[in-house]
Amino acid sequence: MIMSPSESDRSLLRRIITFFRDRLIEPILTAKRFVYLCCIFVPVLLAAPMLLVGQPETKLGGDRWGAVWWYGFLTSQMQCAGPTFIKLAQWAASRADLFPAALCERMGALHSRGRAHHLSHTKRVIAGVFQRPFEEVFEEFDETPIGTGAIAQVYRATLKKDLIPPSHLTPRRQGKRKMVLPPALTNEPPPSVPTASVAIKVLHPHVTKMINRDLSIMTFFANVITIFPGMQWLSLPEEVAVFGGMMHEQLDLRIEAENLATFEKNFEARKLPVTFPRPLKVWSTKDLLVEEYENALPLEMFLKNGGGPYNDTLAEVGLDAFLNMLLLDNFVHSDLHPGNIMIKFTKPRTAQLEQSWTTFLKQLTGTTADAADPTSPPAPSQTADDIVDHLRTLAPEPEKWRAALDQVTADGWLPEIVFVDAGLVTTLNGSNRTNFIDLFRAVAEFDGYRAGTLMVERCRTPELAIDVETFALRMQHIVLNVKRKTFSLGQIKISDILTEVLKAVRKHHVKMEGDFVNTVISILLLEGIGRQLDPELDLFKSALPILRQLGRQMSTQETMTQLPSGNIGAFIKVWVWMEARELASAAFVNADDMVKYDWLTPAI
Repeated sequence: MIMSPSESDRSLLRRIITFFRDRLIEPILTAKRFVYLCCIFVPVLLAAPMLLVGQPETKLGGDRWGAVWWYGFLTSQMQCAGPTFIKLAQWAASRADLFPAALCERMGALHSRGRAHHLSHTKRVIAGVFQRPFEEVFEEFDETPIGTGAIAQVYRATLKKDLIPPSHLTPRRQGKRKMVLPPALTNEPPPSVPTASVAIKVLHPHVTKMINRDLSIMTFFANVITIFPGMQWLSLPEEVAVFGGMMHEQLDLRIEAENLATFEKNFEARKLPVTFPRPLKVWSTKDLLVEEYENALPLEMFLKNGGGPYNDTLAEVGLDAFLNMLLLDNFVHSDLHPGNIMIKFTKPRTAQLEQSWTTFLKQLTGTTADAADPTSPPAPSQTADDIVDHLRTLAPEPEKWRAALDQVTADGWLPEIVFVDAGLVTTLNGSNRTNFIDLFRAVAEFDGYRAGTLMVERCRTPELAIDVETFALRMQHIVLNVKRKTFSLGQIKISDILTEVLKAVRKHHVKMEGDFVNTVISILLLEGIGRQLDPELDLFKSALPILRQLGRQMSTQETMTQLPSGNIGAFIKVWVWMEARELASAAFVNADDMVKYDWLTPAI
């Protein structure tokens, strides 16, 4: 290709500008950011001796009061340091295998509240994506953000109809189900249909450059810290690289759009009342995500005010959805805190048919309903959006909230769970999946010593593990404690088991893969949320139907050849043991004694 002289000059000018930007301006800005971060974190380092102040106290989880104070100080300073360090704190909270539990708890409570960027930036990004003036894109646009995070902020809007692709308006969960009965006779909610109402997520300006500068600074210090004796097992440079990859995934909103589409596809043939916002991938770019707007209530409101008649349903459906992601799909939402789990309402076809029939009879007999009390909850004829909006106004008043939920239940409405903010997902590779199944296999065989030995052999740095024999014995002790407790009444908390495992991993420097630990932390979070709603929640019982479905999938010759034989054997042992446990419970046999004396699957 022969360029004109003017093109050559522009190309040369561009190279000169790029050179000065990358070699002069960017290092100066990085140094400026470094000085700012030093002002924030040097006081934290100077206060580090507080870690040794006080005596270890049981009520503080074995930590000293000075250490607990220092954890809070560190967390508040990370909040001030900006989006990278807020996300770093949230990521560190998921690594209970590396950091003390009290520190993880405080960092996990750190919210991604960011400073809202100016509306002009949002309008500029939207106009660039849609290739038309901002005023010609939306029928309505609420200029007040409905959420502002560390990386992006979200608006609610209504797209013009000519910009909505027909595929976006097709009903969910249709096509793959075989309808045996007429739709009106099944007790399933009608498939929801997306509308023109959308959520618009826009990245903050310059956030990518700031995060890249922070990652450069983190990489430098990670390499410096690794020089000190005893710090090699943390593999900090590798962890910074993993964290950097996670941050870059969140900086490309097209990845979140693909994740949402994958989740919807995975759940479309299932009867679970679970929904994911449908993305409009045609309008989603690196800086902009357009997705269906879900008018729903955060699960936090139900945990705070009580879910009333919906407690058991929410706990079971949420746990079932997670187990489907983990066991069947190997595609797990990695940010499942109560703020990202939303609740809306839907009415089964049978309830709609009953209501229509009641109305017809009233018209036929000439009877009318009692006059509505203006202070009463929404009438049954109102929409799901009306119910959500009404409950939202009652959130500050728990008693009225619970009374309204009772009325909603009486009117035949059922809850539907909506998972949002799917920018991060976890997919276990072959080795991590094997490690995970081996943990459950240890529960089935009560062979914690072997599980501990395998965990050391398969960890990232087995040569740096401390006192492997003691670690294996600790694992055996954990599993034997499980064996002595009851499995029949849901009193075993899988989260208790996994928490003890993570403590042992941290103490003996057994460095597990991040994806494996993320999966474990997701189980801790989900079971913790579920037990707040339903104290009798039994993860093993919830997993049994999903293990049966996985067994049917594995029974095909094609799938059997794709899975390692070790996975199949471990799965079969867990499955058989859980089936025997369920059978014992159904027969009113004391399952405690059967577990204690090895009457359940003794030969496995």
